[in-house]
Amino acid sequence: MYLLIPAAGMGKRMGSDRNKLLLTLLGKPLLSWTLIAAEKAQKIEWIGIIGQPYDFPEFKNILETISLNKPVELITGGETRQQSVYNGLQALPKTAESVLIHDGARCLVTPNLFDKCAEEIANSQGLIAAIPVKDTIKIVNSKQFIKDTPNRSNLWAAQTPQGFDVNLLKECHEKGKQLGWQVTDDAALFEKCQLPVKIVQGEETNLKVTTPVDLAIAEFILKQRLTQ
Repeated sequence: MYLLIPAAGMGKRMGSDRNKLLLTLLGKPLLSWTLIAAEKAQKIEWIGIIGQPYDFPEFKNILETISLNKPVELITGGETRQQSVYNGLQALPKTAESVLIHDGARCLVTPNLFDKCAEEIANSQGLIAAIPVKDTIKIVNSKQFIKDTPNRSNLWAAQTPQGFDVNLLKECHEKGKQLGWQVTDDAALFEKCQLPVKIVQGEETNLKVTTPVDLAIAEFILKQRLTQ
């Protein structure tokens, strides 16, 4: 299985002016923890890290420090996540039939979740890891008044990894470029192309580190794991 890791995000909501994946968690950059999980996943055989060239020297330092046994390629990203994934898809080895895409900021992903998604994509055109929503969600108007309360049993919070048939995802990205679609994840492109996307049960601890509070929670979870 081939894995693409978008890793070009700036840490504005973290209060940082640098790539947030270079911030440290228990002494290691966030990206290191993502890569360590990918290394331990049995199904993943190739890793592409999508980022900006000015971060590549630090990415290379991370790779040297954790000594991965799997081949890793650094891929130049675009101005948006969507453009970055597009570039990542073009850089995949020609033998790639399926791909997993995982946000580098979800650094608490487990090898088991990687493997579960890799196994499931063999029987699907597209999938995402997701968890049921626990909060009651409100849909509001532009003046912040509630318009509707959707049935919580039908709501899932999207995570990554997300997995896709490579050729189909490339077609969706090309169509998105032509029609000017702007989406926040690759599943949305699949949906716009009327293609099926399956839910795979994600993990409560697979949070996206975006704010200082997220970083504190991630540190707590990681400490718990390392003492088990």
